[in-house]
Amino acid sequence: MRKRKLTVQQQNFADEYIISGNASEAYKKSYKNVKKDSTARANSSRLLANANVSAYIAERMEELKTERVADQQEIMEFLTSVIRGEVEEPTPILSGEGKQKVVSLLPPVNVRKSAAVDLGKRYAMWTEKHTVEDVTPVFVEDVPEDD
Repeated sequence: MRKRKLTVQQQNFADEYIISGNASEAYKKSYKNVKKDSTARANSSRLLANANVSAYIAERMEELKTERVADQQEIMEFLTSVIRGEVEEPTPILSGEGKQKVVSLLPPVNVRKSAAVDLGKRYAMWTEKHTVEDVTPVFVEDVPEDD
């Protein structure tokens, strides 16, 4: 099934709706000539019910969600860079006369150790493996019953 393209105003409405979450306000910003709140409410509801507009909104929301959430690889790379001292942290220090300045420092050892522990947990490095043998007795009832 071929999707119809959105008009410029429909796309503006959808983008504004994604930003604010308020359909009436998004409608007013996209359709400048609207003065009445009741008109904005009614027409924004119609737009949200439009299959093309709602599909566009859902698609964009999924893209934004994916961009905001770090994946496993990104987290592991960050923890590794912390362990190796490749990241710096802005830290305020006193520079005299009651003033402060911000300098970039490597993370302290306890932070680097914490990152190493987190990464080690991911690889189950601190988990001892035990072999457990099931020795539950099995009872077999093979004695025939007398009739």
